[in-house]
Amino acid sequence: MSDNARPSNWRPGRRASDRARNAVFDVLMDVYVDGAYANLVLPKITSVRHFSKQDAAYATNLCYGTLRLQGRWDAILAHCISNRRISEIDTAVLALLRMGTHQLLEFRTPPHAAINETVMLTRNRVGTGASGFVNAVLHRVSERSVNEWMDVLVQDAGGKRNTVAFLAAWYSQPRWIIRALDQALKANGRAHKDLISVLESVNTPAQVALAARGISVSELIDDIERGKMAGRPGELVDSAVILDAGDPGHVFAVQDRLAGVQDEGSQLVARALAGAPIVGEDSLWLDMCAGPGGKTATLAAIATKRGARIHANELHPHRLDLVEQATEPWRRIVATRQGDGRELGDEEPLMYDRVLIDAPCTGIGALRRRPEARWNKDAGDAINLAKLQGELLESGWKAVRPGGIIAYSTCSPYLRETHDVIDSFAQRHEEAELLDTASIAGAQALMALNSPNQYLQLWPDLHNSDAMFLSVIRKPQ
Repeated sequence: MSDNARPSNWRPGRRASDRARNAVFDVLMDVYVDGAYANLVLPKITSVRHFSKQDAAYATNLCYGTLRLQGRWDAILAHCISNRRISEIDTAVLALLRMGTHQLLEFRTPPHAAINETVMLTRNRVGTGASGFVNAVLHRVSERSVNEWMDVLVQDAGGKRNTVAFLAAWYSQPRWIIRALDQALKANGRAHKDLISVLESVNTPAQVALAARGISVSELIDDIERGKMAGRPGELVDSAVILDAGDPGHVFAVQDRLAGVQDEGSQLVARALAGAPIVGEDSLWLDMCAGPGGKTATLAAIATKRGARIHANELHPHRLDLVEQATEPWRRIVATRQGDGRELGDEEPLMYDRVLIDAPCTGIGALRRRPEARWNKDAGDAINLAKLQGELLESGWKAVRPGGIIAYSTCSPYLRETHDVIDSFAQRHEEAELLDTASIAGAQALMALNSPNQYLQLWPDLHNSDAMFLSVIRKPQ
């Protein structure tokens, strides 16, 4: 081909970047620059760009894996970059370095492939100058195996593996989360050595769990298989189906709202509320913080069989829309309301038989699903959240009638948001009866649930669920 025949945008030494890696870079930039959620952005990109199943799977593993382990990669990259701190590197270049390191050390991609693809992506998306820097740094990364890099990080932590410094770097967690998990394990009857098991499970992608609501589990599995996908019964509750492969949005029962994506621990919380013993009438339930509607829908499927009704309150309009969508098959018995849950107790005192307070929290119990969330949280966030959680609990206590129960839950094991909130509430309300929550939930579970106290704390390594906390409290007559 002569020079004159070449396309006007032709550049020597360049070729198109790999589609999957290109998409991952776009998602990472959306996350890092705009605060986007990877689990919302990535599926849209792979769909719009018509990715094959293989390309979509690779992009998903690379994207979530890079975000999940970026703390480890940053600790390693710090040894490979001269005269510059990680925080001083351009965001786009850092994203590419993390992607390349993940391919080298986690995927064990041959160095020539991982480095060349990352350098080409850098050249195409950032510039030639940056590509040289990325090339040099990734070659330094590739000089050691992942086990050798582990030894380097151990030495960084004073030669000891059982330190917050090493655990935070290797398991890619902020130090405050390491401490919070360790303290929560001890308070809930588990040993310090279990921390490794929890950290490993937090860094393992969560399986997709579906809740069978207006359909049986066997019917849901049949529906999944008709869609050329694979499903099997859950491990924690008998209303769950684990989707081994495929897009839940393509399941007809999910499209019809007869089933929905919901973690097994979340299903158990809703079922524990519905199964807890109360005294007297059982006709009106409240979901105080209902968005996005998974627990409300699970409760609605139970309530409709009992002749009960549900009031679903949500502060944010867009989340209230999601509640209405999730509960559409049960709209005759579910009334939605936009408002502040803290005001409900004064507006509707002694009105409800059962109250669920699934309180806003740091969400560190669901890090398997939101790998980037750990980097957007701070220990201080729990201070304001604990105040809010306590106020919601007070409102729920006012709203529940004598003989009724309230269930307080968080998707977090952090003691500031769990034990401390309930203990403080119990000190203010000596009349409150803290029920044996593990026994109540255990009656709804497929496995034994043990607790050294009156609370229930689920763990991803033991229960294959988010680290949900639950306390069931009864108001005396």
